[in-house]
Amino acid sequence: MATYAGAIFLSAFLLFLVQPVVAKMIVPWFGGSAAVWTTCLLFFQLILLLGYGYAHWLVKHLDARRQSLVHLCLLGASLLWLPLGPALSLKPTGVEEPIGRILLVLGATVGLPYFLLSTTGPLLQAWSARSMAVPYRLYALSNLASLLALVAYPFAIEPAISLRAQCLVWTALYVVWAATAGWLAWQTRAAAAAPPSEELAPSWQDQVTWAALAFFPSALLLATSNHLSQNIAAIPFLWVLPLSIYLLSFVLTFDSSRFYHSQIFRWALAIVLAGAGYYMVHEDADHKLKVLLPAFLFGLWIACMYGHGELARRKPAPAYLTSFYLMLSLGGALGGLAISILAPMLLRGNYELPIVLSGFALLVALLTIYENWIIATAWGALAIYLAVAASVYIRDLESSSRVITRNFFGTMRVRESGKKEEGSLYRTLIHGTINHGEQFFGNSLETSPTTYYGLDSGVGLAITKSRMPVHPNLRIGVIGLGVGTLANYGQAGDTIRFYEINPRIVEIARSEFTYLRNCKANVEITMGDARLSMEREAPQNYDVLAVDAFSSDSIPVHLLTKEAVALMVRHLRPNGILAIHISNKHLNLDPIVHRIGQELQWTALTVENEEDQTLNVFSSDWVLLTRSATFLHDPNVVRAKVDKKRADVLWTDDYSNLLRILK
Repeated sequence: MATYAGAIFLSAFLLFLVQPVVAKMIVPWFGGSAAVWTTCLLFFQLILLLGYGYAHWLVKHLDARRQSLVHLCLLGASLLWLPLGPALSLKPTGVEEPIGRILLVLGATVGLPYFLLSTTGPLLQAWSARSMAVPYRLYALSNLASLLALVAYPFAIEPAISLRAQCLVWTALYVVWAATAGWLAWQTRAAAAAPPSEELAPSWQDQVTWAALAFFPSALLLATSNHLSQNIAAIPFLWVLPLSIYLLSFVLTFDSSRFYHSQIFRWALAIVLAGAGYYMVHEDADHKLKVLLPAFLFGLWIACMYGHGELARRKPAPAYLTSFYLMLSLGGALGGLAISILAPMLLRGNYELPIVLSGFALLVALLTIYENWIIATAWGALAIYLAVAASVYIRDLESSSRVITRNFFGTMRVRESGKKEEGSLYRTLIHGTINHGEQFFGNSLETSPTTYYGLDSGVGLAITKSRMPVHPNLRIGVIGLGVGTLANYGQAGDTIRFYEINPRIVEIARSEFTYLRNCKANVEITMGDARLSMEREAPQNYDVLAVDAFSSDSIPVHLLTKEAVALMVRHLRPNGILAIHISNKHLNLDPIVHRIGQELQWTALTVENEEDQTLNVFSSDWVLLTRSATFLHDPNVVRAKVDKKRADVLWTDDYSNLLRILK
């Protein structure tokens, strides 16, 4: 039994350790989008479902000898996927449909090993049930191992060793696990069949209930992860927090009944859902991270404890555990499909979270209808309240938007404010919760640079001071189109090339704003991830290259590494300027860029500008890297320069750590 427990523990540890490792490796291939992680979660849930289905089929349809032979063959074949790491031949060009491509890359990178790791829990529990009366505690053990892997990754593994070393360690541990699992499979070849259970087989209503109770925590997990990743950063630290809470609820509820009391958590869930309904109607995008993050995570924990606690209360006899785990994984996979695939296809905005919350309340009402009709009625009323709150939230968002659209890269909407007759009419592009550009209409300010790109901003100084009498025509590169505000700086004879990964952004910039249309310079737009595009291009000799590729408030980590910046400066003229936008509510990016500048021997200076409400110019932070002595000693640049205390932090493609730069 110690060997069974050890194999299950190690398999679960590897199962969840590989998730942030592989996701972090492929995020740069897909523009650093927050949706990469939710797509990875969907892949892992689908493979988990296949693994549980395989375990159920193996136990129910093959005798012990054939179970052993089939599993041994698959274990041997999985070694062909080693060592861990995506092949460079899988690297996309940057314009492919991202979700299908991510699933393909993950399948080719870790498909069969992950599949076999996912089978370990239900399969070994079924084998051990022949000699162990209550195997369900092994499920709590497996979730504990998964939780340890996730918690260890951002706090111990990621800060300590590089991605390459992480892959090698994982590969070595997988070989150890495969040998152990193979030995257990060989030992079970002559085992006697489990005696038939005296308990009634679960009904179809039981199985639907299991799937439903697994569906809602899974859907809430992905919706919460998506929100946090899109508005902070697409990095492992913020991936593992919600997933760790999700797993912790499994550990507590399946280990012992003393951690879960149905009535207590049912009322706690009612309070959480009521609070979520209030938040939807009174949403404030300026909530601080220290308030918003704990609130989201606490609500997720209560929801997961209730859903998984009810699953633990309803678990069947050990003879039916593989069908129980199969329905559990089916519900989880359907939750992933709903959030990752169906929601972006069917909903124009991020409306899935309020819809899921309302559905969860309705499920509780249905589960309690035979227990207490008064409680069931109260839960039905709560479901109606949440549905109304969701309707108000969606109505307000739709009515205040000229355009609202959504794709893999997030939700984008255009809002119109002010009055044309008063000369104050302007439009705003909002990506997630962040302003990504504004433009006045019907007055002299229509061609004025606004928001983060005013004349006194870092990028404004970089462009205006690069234009000299002896060099009047500029080549300007811009990573991240937004509404095209930087096209205002273009003059006849200039060339401005925008790198943009999101085709919807291009459509909005051309149809709802006129910066591109009115630009006097030659405007070019290169579609796809900027880094992948620049890797394929010959040096462009830009006078200024601006990096402003935020997706909502999520930072493009793959554009803030030493290798990425080295690639960018290769495209600059000898005295060119690299301008990196670092304004962020949650992260202090200044030391990252300054340290990279030191490594590459380029002078880095931080520039902050004051806001100007009459011109809709915001205060913004830019870091400028250059070797131009003329620019560095310009009086306007010297006045705008800001000195800060900086930590010794270096990000590379092989190493980055968010914890050290949290504000």
